[in-house]
Amino acid sequence: MKFTEYKALELTRIAEEILQFWKDNAIFQKSIDFRNGKEPFIFYEGPPSANGLPGIHHVMARSLKDIFCRFHTQLGEQVFRKAGWDTHGLPVELGVEKELGITKDDIGKKISVADYNKACKEAVMRYTNIWNDLTEKIGYWVDLDDPYITYKPKYMETVWWLLKQLYNKGLLYKGYTIQPYSPKAGTGLSSHELNQPGCYRDVSDTTITAQFKVKDFSPKAKEELGSPEGVVYILAWTTTPWTLPSNTALAVGKNIDYVLVRTFNQYTFEPIQVILAKELVEKQFGAKFFKTSEEADFTAYANDENRKKVPYEVLAECKGADLVGTTYEQLIPWFLPAENAEKAFRVIPGDFVTTEDGTGIVHIAPTFGADDARVGKENGIPPMLVKDENDNLVPLVDLQGRFLKGDKVPALFAGKYIKNEYYKSGEAPEKSWDVELAILLKTENKAFKVEKYVHSYPHCWRTDTPVLYYPLDSWFVKMTAVRDRLVALNQEINWKPKATGEGRFANWLENINDWNLSRSRYWGIPLPIWRTEDAKEEKVIGSVEELVAEINKAVAAGVMKENPFKDFKVGDMSEANYDQIDLHKNIVDESILVSDSGKPMKRESDLIDVWFDSGSMPYAQVHYPFENKDLIDKGKAFPADFIAEGVDQTRGWFYTLHAIATAVFDTISYKNVMSNGLVLDKNGQKMSKRLGNAVDPFETLAKYGADATRWYMISNANPWDNLKFDVDGIEEVRRKFFGTLYNTYSFFALYANLDGFTYAEAEVPLEKRPEIDRWILSELNTLIAKVKEAFLDYEPTRATRLISDFVQENLSNWYVRLCRRRFWKGEYEEDKISAYQTLYTCLEVVAKLSAPVAPFFMDRLYRDLNGVTGKDKAESVHLTDYPESKTQYIDKALESKMEKAQNISSLVLSLRKKEMIKVRQPLQKILIPTLSEAEKAEILAVANLIKHEVNVKEIEFIDDASGILVKQIKPNFRTLGPKYGKQMKDIAAVINDFTQQDIQAFERQGTKEITLDGEKLTLTLDDVEITSQDIEGWLVASSSTGLVVALDATITDELRAEGIARELVNRIQNIRKDNDYEITDRIKIDIEHPNFDLAIYKEEIKDMYVKDYIDELRSSESIRNIRDFDALDDEVNQLRFFKNAIDEQKEYISREVLSDEISVFSLGNAPKEEYEDIEIDNLKLKIKLEKSN
Repeated sequence: MKFTEYKALELTRIAEEILQFWKDNAIFQKSIDFRNGKEPFIFYEGPPSANGLPGIHHVMARSLKDIFCRFHTQLGEQVFRKAGWDTHGLPVELGVEKELGITKDDIGKKISVADYNKACKEAVMRYTNIWNDLTEKIGYWVDLDDPYITYKPKYMETVWWLLKQLYNKGLLYKGYTIQPYSPKAGTGLSSHELNQPGCYRDVSDTTITAQFKVKDFSPKAKEELGSPEGVVYILAWTTTPWTLPSNTALAVGKNIDYVLVRTFNQYTFEPIQVILAKELVEKQFGAKFFKTSEEADFTAYANDENRKKVPYEVLAECKGADLVGTTYEQLIPWFLPAENAEKAFRVIPGDFVTTEDGTGIVHIAPTFGADDARVGKENGIPPMLVKDENDNLVPLVDLQGRFLKGDKVPALFAGKYIKNEYYKSGEAPEKSWDVELAILLKTENKAFKVEKYVHSYPHCWRTDTPVLYYPLDSWFVKMTAVRDRLVALNQEINWKPKATGEGRFANWLENINDWNLSRSRYWGIPLPIWRTEDAKEEKVIGSVEELVAEINKAVAAGVMKENPFKDFKVGDMSEANYDQIDLHKNIVDESILVSDSGKPMKRESDLIDVWFDSGSMPYAQVHYPFENKDLIDKGKAFPADFIAEGVDQTRGWFYTLHAIATAVFDTISYKNVMSNGLVLDKNGQKMSKRLGNAVDPFETLAKYGADATRWYMISNANPWDNLKFDVDGIEEVRRKFFGTLYNTYSFFALYANLDGFTYAEAEVPLEKRPEIDRWILSELNTLIAKVKEAFLDYEPTRATRLISDFVQENLSNWYVRLCRRRFWKGEYEEDKISAYQTLYTCLEVVAKLSAPVAPFFMDRLYRDLNGVTGKDKAESVHLTDYPESKTQYIDKALESKMEKAQNISSLVLSLRKKEMIKVRQPLQKILIPTLSEAEKAEILAVANLIKHEVNVKEIEFIDDASGILVKQIKPNFRTLGPKYGKQMKDIAAVINDFTQQDIQAFERQGTKEITLDGEKLTLTLDDVEITSQDIEGWLVASSSTGLVVALDATITDELRAEGIARELVNRIQNIRKDNDYEITDRIKIDIEHPNFDLAIYKEEIKDMYVKDYIDELRSSESIRNIRDFDALDDEVNQLRFFKNAIDEQKEYISREVLSDEISVFSLGNAPKEEYEDIEIDNLKLKIKLEKSN
């Protein structure tokens, strides 16, 4: 049996074939079953919503999850992974409303709630097949046949149970508070939704510094301000002018200094007196104003003699505490508070008032701000609530974001949206509500200043429209009661990156607010709370069994006619039984329960926050506690060992998982969490269809294959960093990593098939293997340990880079290249068998190490290897154990020695490249300065290998004392800065004064002690950068580790001749390959050039005849176009040198290319079709190869 050989690397075809192999042989299920009885590795899938299409970022997210599940399966753990679908919430509802051409207000009118929910249920799973297809194509193993679905009755029942636990613990309550509200979505939002990435964005809004006309000063204010005469205004600034009609108070800081200022209104030119914070006078009275105490300036401005700038004068000063109790006239008298209006329009103290911006006086609208509501309540200030047609108290802005109509409200404002973003596309007016109000206040002498202002404003995470802070009757989870436990338990979680868990997430928890659970929507899990009309009695339902029992009571009491769940069999956990019922709003709202006192109870109309759905999944996916109780209680499926999602889930799923687990179970719900960054376009811009820079994941997979795409995404940047996605990067990975590994396997397969290697021979003992084999096996076993450590640390980028470096640098670029001759030449004896066994082992181990990241290609590689040898009995690489790192194989001294050889070779090769000297051109010598005899001995041990690798004849060593090498040193500010701060410059001065002896001692010892201002400091080599000056007549290169090499680039005739021979061998080998010759075929070689005869003749005849011969040739046909005799003479000399070189090196050439005959001649005008063009040593030649008879 032979190893499979391929014509080309086709990653897409490999993925298709392996995927089919997995399906045909149930490999995924086997990967779970063959670990039966083993320790579980618990993984939770964060559920996507299938009403939208997947993007390229989902490839990243799902690949990350897959990697660690596959890796832990290799470690011997059993990894169940259940898929899930998030089916409720705003994304679904808004999509359905758009499709149906309706708004939230139309539900229950134009379409029934039942029909609307039916449409949502159909829409939510619309793209399931596409998601499943992507999941399979990227090789993400997750149970798609039995997913958890959040709209299923069993799932919803567990959620109800969790809510009842919160209620029983006193953590569920109803409150009327100011909450973020999305008019466009028609529902309130929780604080964690508002803090999703991108929700706060910079906007340019119209701001108004309004003039509130003082009615009566407080006694203390009159005294301090000198009983000012005339009209006085209090200035207050707002970035939300639409809230000004709802103003009922002004807040000042008790200890802030305020001043009375005399000036003019810049819009009406009327003389005014205004009060504002002393510290903000210069800011408010900017470039358009000037300070003066001259009466003439005021007279000139009043008489319109000079209005280029507005004069102002500070008249008096007082404390904020003095102003408290001052009353003022209502700014916009369209409505009055329905209750306690006489207590409105007063100056009150506010602990949140600052002088950072504005006027140092805050406009208070208790209806639309949490701080405003609190300070208003503390001071007896009524909110601006008016009665609607049903005598309900309502704010001046309705739930759609429209201002109320009223007798005193101008038509320009009545019934209009307060934000242009709330209008349908194309329907928004040219001037926004705020702009129109600013114009009105200007004309009424009530606006001191109107200007645009850029500030951060919250937007709805689903509609991308501004939110309002709105008074809402909502149910809350009292997260503030468990804040300390949230913070403490978070410290038990391993966050990747740590900065997210210890910073962003921890800070969020320390400042947590109560969770607004209510959603005024239709498609979601209903709040299982029933209340009497007077709200004095309530019941929370925690299961279907409880609901059935309570409905039966209601039927018995005559409140309901029959039980809609009468066919449900309590205690029957079969899917068929649960499929009979529906717990959604349109069903449960019809159930009227009865209170303990016999009163009817209706369900609280709201649904719950959809994030509570997803945060419940550890329990709801197994229908806890109604089924599978041990899975949670005994830690078999809880908490998770690992979860991973995008960074936006820090305020989403990550939080709700943690919140519910803490509040209900007082424990963590996950041990390790990876917060992956955004996938941006190659320029660092966020991908979107609008920008035209979105990447189709299916097109990418079809072109490059899942393996290259996954490897690129994981190896390019740490998962928690943003990835600049560039398909050129995938192509580079395909070529460099997969291409190199493919070529290495192809090389192995070619020669193994020729020699009949099948790993049938006994393992060659380690001590009998050549040093190069022992070295690569040492590196391999070191790699096994390092990759395992990286995966255990949830560092997949480190793992992939380690594997890539090993494959490209150690295995292909070093081991295979240096060992080629062992595979080509020699008898099939121990040395060659050792080479095959070593390379086979490397390939097989690389397949196992890389399988979690590149599951398709590595399974193909593993199966191609084991299909011949049967060495590993598992039918798939994903059914194998993680390789064991054998300490007896690891030889650190050998690794260090070989690394030194690699580094020296790399430096020399870089010099060759810089000087454009090909590696096939031999050079005479390299010079290596050494710091110690030990270092010299280490290099000497690999000297022959280095000479062979860089093609030089000899290595010479020098020490620092020789004086040949002059070193330079400079401070490394990147390390010195963080370590020493302000001392950095003084330390740099000391470093710059180091002598050659200082530098040499520093390098030898690795540290250097200096004294600075009497303080002893110890520097390390990381704190400096040491380089070497060029040595005259040599090319010099140095590495970051202090290694220096000097190269003698002089090319003698002898070296040049060797180089020509090597170049010719290279061309011949390429032609052999192109001609599909077998590696054992012997050949004859003809090399032709029109002037070879001339070169030969010139060499052989006497010099006296040469010029006559050349003169004769000049007139001949063959050299008619040669105008310059010198050019011909140079070419003839080159040809003669070439021929001599071939003659001298004929034995070497023949041995390398298996040639029996090499002929060099002029073909004249004979046919040349069988010849190929080659160029060597700037000579354009023709060559023909034929197999020997």
